[in-house]
Amino acid sequence: MLIKQSTALQLQHYFILKKWIANDEKITGVSKAGDGNMNCVLRIQTDTRSFICKQSNDYVEKYPQIPAPKNRVQTEAAFYQKILINDKIQSYMPKLLGLDEQNNIMIIEDLGEIKDFSSLYDLNSTLSEFELRSITNYLNQLHQSFTKVQVDDELNNLELRELNYDHIFDYPFKDHNGFDLDAIQLGLQAISIEFKNDLTLKLIINKLGAKYLESGKTLLHGDFYPGSWLNCNGQIKIIDPEFCYFGYAEFDLAVLIAHLHLTKHNGHAIEFVKKAYLNYSFLNHKLLNGFVGTEIVRRLIGLAQLPLKMELSDKIQLLEKAKQLLLTYDD
Repeated sequence: MLIKQSTALQLQHYFILKKWIANDEKITGVSKAGDGNMNCVLRIQTDTRSFICKQSNDYVEKYPQIPAPKNRVQTEAAFYQKILINDKIQSYMPKLLGLDEQNNIMIIEDLGEIKDFSSLYDLNSTLSEFELRSITNYLNQLHQSFTKVQVDDELNNLELRELNYDHIFDYPFKDHNGFDLDAIQLGLQAISIEFKNDLTLKLIINKLGAKYLESGKTLLHGDFYPGSWLNCNGQIKIIDPEFCYFGYAEFDLAVLIAHLHLTKHNGHAIEFVKKAYLNYSFLNHKLLNGFVGTEIVRRLIGLAQLPLKMELSDKIQLLEKAKQLLLTYDD
């Protein structure tokens, strides 16, 4: 069953069969929910409520030519089930309402028709201190509440991580990857050549990629950037933990910090986050910097482009900053 090809009546019969809605509950509306890249995500409205229905297929929803693990929604559901024991983390996230493993479909609480923080890429606004603290506190709760003494295979999510690895650590640095960066911004292709031809940087990137693929002791969100943060009536909510896994805490924090750089937050905001992150002094700061640098580079010269309203000169400065961060890494 494909939810995106189903009529409202077909979905109604399906939801009744799964006992997700009552027999007399009528679907009154079906619409796309958000701008997700990976999965088909629909908002289902009935005559009494609304909820979100998400299905994963064997390809990336936005780029059907890219294969992806078909059962990835099951990993996301496992994350939601895992955090049920922690009320503080649960308060940041929608609740899991149902899971159909056979069809890789789950339904979750609808937080409302609210936008994520992608507007930060317009570079006309910044996060408030309350928002910065809330976002960082989510990581504090997640990373401190779910740690292991020994590494095991729980929420390994390796197949999806390998896909992510290609787009973070491999594809942006290939000499001929078929992606014309000048179509994004004239002059960007030439700038990317420096990174694609720098053997020292590529060696560092390869080492960081190997660290990303390792399993670790800390439960990570795995994709902790503005597209996963919502402002819900003054409260921060976090969504889309499909890239979750037990790994190195440095990765989640690095993605957050990298996007503060990408959205032109000043040094004060970044230092605020570092101070608010409770385990900061215990982190491997070279690994953290390496992951920050990698995330900046891949968002500027990789396929996963952001709606950045930024001059080419600003991107050059950011890429130089990322290079300096990368060069501090050694294993």
